[in-house]
Amino acid sequence: MRRTLIGACAAVLAALAVAGCGGSSSSGTTATDTWASGVCTAITTWQNQLKSIETSVKSGSVTKDSIDGAVSQAQDATVQLGKSLKKLGKPDTQAGAQAKTEVQNLSDELSKGVKTIQDAVSDATGAAGVLSAVSTATGTLSTMVTQVTTTMTNLQQLDAQGELEKAFESSAACKPLLGS
Repeated sequence: MRRTLIGACAAVLAALAVAGCGGSSSSGTTATDTWASGVCTAITTWQNQLKSIETSVKSGSVTKDSIDGAVSQAQDATVQLGKSLKKLGKPDTQAGAQAKTEVQNLSDELSKGVKTIQDAVSDATGAAGVLSAVSTATGTLSTMVTQVTTTMTNLQQLDAQGELEKAFESSAACKPLLGS
């Protein structure tokens, strides 16, 4: 039963990774291109880390300690994502401040999601507790996938001149996130 529950949680992690795995960083010709590429690279790196965590959980024996370790690794990856996004600052466009806010909000929401999962796992005792933790993790991860997708869409639509949209569309690092 535990393997089935972990498998369900792992499937959601896989969906998250498939939604944005792969891609390579590409240096743009403008500061806006570089910013867009940086955002996509940071998100893709985070998603790849979560996929690696999922693979590790699925390939080993599932214990409370292994789940705690996976949650800790996800938290570390999310903290690093936040640092990477913050370091980018804002793009050099009219909507730069709005774009920076969108990215910061995504980072904050993903951190809250990891905290929710962490709390659920740390409170889990017995089979019923593990079941509840996996249910919470699955739902939270699904929400996190939606948050990434929504943020990418919002960023592309922010400015009337389409500078951000063009920067995202021209970046090789963004193609997997945009479904191109």
